[in-house]
Amino acid sequence: MFGMFYVVFFLAIAMFIFVFARLIIEWVRNNNSPRLSVDARIVDKRTSIHYHHGNGHHHHSHSYHVTFEVQSGDRIELTVPISEFGLLVVGDEGVLSFQGTRYLGFDRKMKEN
Repeated sequence: MFGMFYVVFFLAIAMFIFVFARLIIEWVRNNNSPRLSVDARIVDKRTSIHYHHGNGHHHHSHSYHVTFEVQSGDRIELTVPISEFGLLVVGDEGVLSFQGTRYLGFDRKMKEN
């Protein structure tokens, strides 16, 4: 019985360390990536909901993702803050600024009539 407890305990600790290490690696990669500003068009938006269970409590969090298409036709999906998610509209064109996988901003081009 105690042996199983230790196995589960060490697996949980190992998983925590793995996730934490991945976050640190992504943060370092983003910091070492150049800041780019490219012409882009918004082609899709989505929200993902993450459910967390523990100690009899249920929590959830949201992530907001926007897919941008650059002039070469490549698509980049970036996580954006909720404060900007509602302002970004599919079809809008402008200048996307990003660093690695980190969204920095989107400046819309004014449409001509």
